Amino acid sequence: MLPPGVRFLGPGPDFPLDRPAGSGYASRAMTADEQALAAPPYTTAPVVVVRLPGSGVESDLVAVEEPLEIRIGGHPVAVTMRTPGHDEELALGFCLSEGLSPSRATLPDDLAANTVDVEAPTFDPERLRRSFYTSSSCGVCGKGALETVAVEASPVLSRLEVPSSLVVGLPDRLREAQAAFATTGGLHATGLFDEEASLLCLREDVGRHNAMDKVIGWAFTAGHLPLERSLLCVSGRLSFELVQKAAVAGCPIVVAVGAPSSLAVDLARDRAVTLCGFARDGRVNVYTEPWRIAP
Repeated sequence: MLPPGVRFLGPGPDFPLDRPAGSGYASRAMTADEQALAAPPYTTAPVVVVRLPGSGVESDLVAVEEPLEIRIGGHPVAVTMRTPGHDEELALGFCLSEGLSPSRATLPDDLAANTVDVEAPTFDPERLRRSFYTSSSCGVCGKGALETVAVEASPVLSRLEVPSSLVVGLPDRLREAQAAFATTGGLHATGLFDEEASLLCLREDVGRHNAMDKVIGWAFTAGHLPLERSLLCVSGRLSFELVQKAAVAGCPIVVAVGAPSSLAVDLARDRAVTLCGFARDGRVNVYTEPWRIAP
């Protein structure tokens, strides 16, 4: 229940899908196509805001963030903060990226909230004490992290080549399909594209690594791994863990709107992944394996 006099500007005839993120005002009604792309209700939550300058009090939408516990054989192995939705895909993608060889993921029999059970017959609990380099603040040295990933991901041998014009257009295609970002302005996205730039899967999440995990989990369940003839595009910067996940999935080309980190470049070079950053306004920087991108 909103306070008296507060106007709710959630999805509906007064709330355009393409409004400026966080603008809190309406300019036109959504079309039928936009309604179909509207963010699922469990990904957003209403909040009351005061617009400055001025003193307008209104309701806006923000991205939902909740914990998800990933279990293997009933044992908790990780907790990640994520946007609800596609939780089984997230768990599968996470486990694949960490070399845990999952076979399937399901909601728990006890219906515990924010929990996913993963089946991984060869799971070794000892891995919990020597793996999981998924945080840019984890403090591991670059050499140790690279060595760990080298064990889990073979170099990407795909001979896929695409024109630069295709690469620079991917961020716009990604943005057009980001329904929850259009509503909240607060979500990262990862998109999986084929070599003709057709969007195969898009997932959004408050965590950039979660969005990548969800896409990889989808590809796993759809039988598309390894991603030898595909491209991954992310909405922000490229950090080590995103390149790690792409390498494990066998994806030859990773594209980002933002910049890569030094360790992301090192890993991409080591695993023969083509790393593209600052893809916008008809331009792109290719940091590794540039032979896959035709001028």
